[in-house]
Amino acid sequence: MLYWIKLPKKLEIIMNEYQLINKYFRKLSLNNIPAKKLNDDVFFDKSNKLVISVDAYNEGVHFPNFNHPDLVAKKVIRSSISDLISKGVKPKYYFISGSGNKKKFTKKNLKKLSSSLMQEQNRFNIKLSGGDTTFSNKVNFTVTVVGFSNKIIERNKARLNDDIYITGNIGDSYLGLRLIKGKIRLSPKQKKYFVSKYYIPEIPFKIFKNINKFANTSMDVSDGLFSDMTKLINKQNLNYEIYLNQVPISSQLNLYLKKNKLNKLNYIHFGDDYQILFTASPKNRKLIKSIASKINQKITIIGKILSGKKRNVIKIDNKSLNISDFKGYNHSF
Repeated sequence: MLYWIKLPKKLEIIMNEYQLINKYFRKLSLNNIPAKKLNDDVFFDKSNKLVISVDAYNEGVHFPNFNHPDLVAKKVIRSSISDLISKGVKPKYYFISGSGNKKKFTKKNLKKLSSSLMQEQNRFNIKLSGGDTTFSNKVNFTVTVVGFSNKIIERNKARLNDDIYITGNIGDSYLGLRLIKGKIRLSPKQKKYFVSKYYIPEIPFKIFKNINKFANTSMDVSDGLFSDMTKLINKQNLNYEIYLNQVPISSQLNLYLKKNKLNKLNYIHFGDDYQILFTASPKNRKLIKSIASKINQKITIIGKILSGKKRNVIKIDNKSLNISDFKGYNHSF
């Protein structure tokens, strides 16, 4: 997230989420080991086997509007439980707080919201356990997800020469958002497909049972493939390379890019994919392939962990591009 901080001399500086947490809040968690120095996706109290994640969603930022409350409900639930899934933990309970007004929270919209939440509860076997409501001009939600586990897959546990993997496909959600915003036009059938991928991401739910068997470090892709890969190892003296040709995209997106002669690279780094990004030893390739087949989950090798003496790059055939030129999504205020 980006925040504007007022300075005494009426100057303004911009701070990203990491800088803000590091400067003002990390020190508050130093005596709280389960908080992971506020540099992971979840809180993990090992002694109580307790795992918690918290996510906030704002109208106009995380979803364009509240015209389809049933779709917004699916998006916020799936993107929230993906944090625990990426850690190898089954989500069990969720708490949801919402703010809005009588124009947005009509009886019709609330019925759609409730019905959609019930569908998600049944699909992922999670239970609503509390929350809060308040007034606001725009619709906002905060979702807290709770699970229980003896261990989690933490960030910053990658090893030199690890393979880098991604589940599912990348990029459909970004095209869906462009359609919702009216930036492009497609046939009704194509629009329905891509918009659905934005609001109803196909999160790799079944992988939570097996990812502990092979992953060294893991997180979900929310802010962008390259941006989140950098976060995944941000406290390690390591770098990485991503092979563009191996990054998986759907046949529908591939067709769209070819038809319009567009660059794949410009569609895979904006986030909202909610797939799982992880690293694993090359010796686990057969195991991962076997498990992927067993649970019917697409899992693709897309890169490699390098020495810290290298730099983060995107490999395209024999060329190398600087990762910093393809940043993910940032929130601004």
